[in-house]
Amino acid sequence: MRPMENSLRVETHQVGPLENNTYLVVEPASAEAVLVDPSIGSEGLADEIRQRNLRLMAVINTHGHFDHAYNNALFTERFGCPLMLHEGDLPILRDMVRHALLFGFSVQPSPEPTVFLKDGLEIPVGRAKLRVLHTPGHSPGGVCLAGDGFVLVGDTLFAQSIGRTDLPGGDYDTLIRSIRRALFALPDATEVFPGHGPSTLVGFEKRHNPFVKAAHADED
Repeated sequence: MRPMENSLRVETHQVGPLENNTYLVVEPASAEAVLVDPSIGSEGLADEIRQRNLRLMAVINTHGHFDHAYNNALFTERFGCPLMLHEGDLPILRDMVRHALLFGFSVQPSPEPTVFLKDGLEIPVGRAKLRVLHTPGHSPGGVCLAGDGFVLVGDTLFAQSIGRTDLPGGDYDTLIRSIRRALFALPDATEVFPGHGPSTLVGFEKRHNPFVKAAHADED
């Protein structure tokens, strides 16, 4: 849990057999919050949100893969809040029941998104905002959410790694371009919160991420 300059607090919850990171982003002054990627095993957060008297303003999917959208129905129905997703991942979200079965998981279908995310859209959370960065590559509609001093990146970028591109809609070259254009344009001190694994810093990944460096070498 880390307090941010703009009063947003990012709370990381590593959950489930795939070790997903579900993020609760809270603006303490207003008790408003958004839930990012309600993954397998995130069910207990529903009671925590109630007990803390937080107002859940939205459920946001960084992309439509089943492990990140697993509990969309639970949270949107219980809290009556909108579901937000980039339209490019709508086919993936609609197919997540079948996709989950291929990996041995049973999942409740997701409701349809009520808000389609677009590059540059600002999502208010109390007095603060999250800015949408469209970062296709891992999936066509993948997005990142940038706040003051941090960015939630889903499966676009990891510590010393990048998202896989061998699933339907994935494209390696597109992903590398997205990382360079959208994420590496952020200040080096920006903390990166990925969909799996530990956090990192933009500057560190610029200098040391072997996949991005290898792609750069291939272009030379």
